[in-house]
Amino acid sequence: MEDSVITPAGLERLTDELERLKTAGRREIADRLGRVAASETNRAESADFFSVREDQARLERRIVSLEQRLRSARVVEPDPDNGRADVGERVRLRDLDTGQRLEIELVGPLEADPVAGRVSVASPLGKTVLGLRRGEVAAVDAPVGRLHFEILRIDAPAAARSARGRGVRPG
Repeated sequence: MEDSVITPAGLERLTDELERLKTAGRREIADRLGRVAASETNRAESADFFSVREDQARLERRIVSLEQRLRSARVVEPDPDNGRADVGERVRLRDLDTGQRLEIELVGPLEADPVAGRVSVASPLGKTVLGLRRGEVAAVDAPVGRLHFEILRIDAPAAARSARGRGVRPG
């Protein structure tokens, strides 16, 4: 799986973030710079001025990074009828050692967010789960040792489910 794959939802999230940073983000930095410049007599020695400039540099780096990622991104959609875990699908797992249940969404590396349950197909767990069917077991090598997860369920994204219900294939 290439590093540049992205789901339609991920593309929308990153595009929205880029637009927000280019508009509201830049506007906020400009406002902060204006306030600091108006209140400081010597900007060369102002910690506030340097702090805002550092924030501005971080913002611009993020904008450039998002633009590069979006240019190279290839949108992929799951095949909800193949019965296999695909990029963009939600997968419910059960840890065979602890019985704990876990739900993840398989996504491209550009949109991974483990806190939100979006696991990259380039990660050890994502690589192992990708392509498996319900009932199969994924053996994942982790720092704590080998973990075993049973695939309990695979759900297509809502857009793919509704399209399928109308007899339309996504993509």
